[in-house]
Amino acid sequence: MARRKRVVPSRTDIATRVADAILGFVGDVPKSSTVPSRTPAEAARTVANTAAAKAAVTAGSLALPVGPIGWLTILPELVAVWKIQARMVADIAVLYDKKAELTREHMLYCLFKHSAAQAVRDLVARVGERLLVKSASLAVVQGVARAIGVEITQHAIGRGLSRWIPIAGAVGVGAYAYYDTARVASTAIELFAQDTVVEPAAK
Repeated sequence: MARRKRVVPSRTDIATRVADAILGFVGDVPKSSTVPSRTPAEAARTVANTAAAKAAVTAGSLALPVGPIGWLTILPELVAVWKIQARMVADIAVLYDKKAELTREHMLYCLFKHSAAQAVRDLVARVGERLLVKSASLAVVQGVARAIGVEITQHAIGRGLSRWIPIAGAVGVGAYAYYDTARVASTAIELFAQDTVVEPAAK
């Protein structure tokens, strides 16, 4: 009897799907029911801890299936965690009273600076004492998403191997999601705690 081959998506296929997923949700900045805080740093840490715990449970649950089926959960897991993180970024922006200026460029920078720094490095620049958040064209955003897709895929392939390890793999995926969300929160707090200016979109 012929042995079944493991069904493993190619790196290019995963990278393309990741980029498409990013483009699918990053333009819709989540609404937040939070209100500005007099102690935003402390409030932001509370929001971050709650989001990190939720991301860990979500990612760990999606990573429970093993074998070929497990590979199919990689992208849904990434998107589910990103949506949790995006809501967290929106909440942190509100805590620092920066809701009005929150853009997709803020989202891309906060969500992926720690994991794909090269891809998002041109979205935010320091100008004197301020940070300038650049308004990017759709073509630029698509290019950034593709670059992020390639970077994320390198991690996703390695993490995908855990789909072949029952329970322990899911625990590891959940722990990584917690850590990843904490990193996103740190970037968001660092960004919104500073004086920022959004570059006007080119006409």
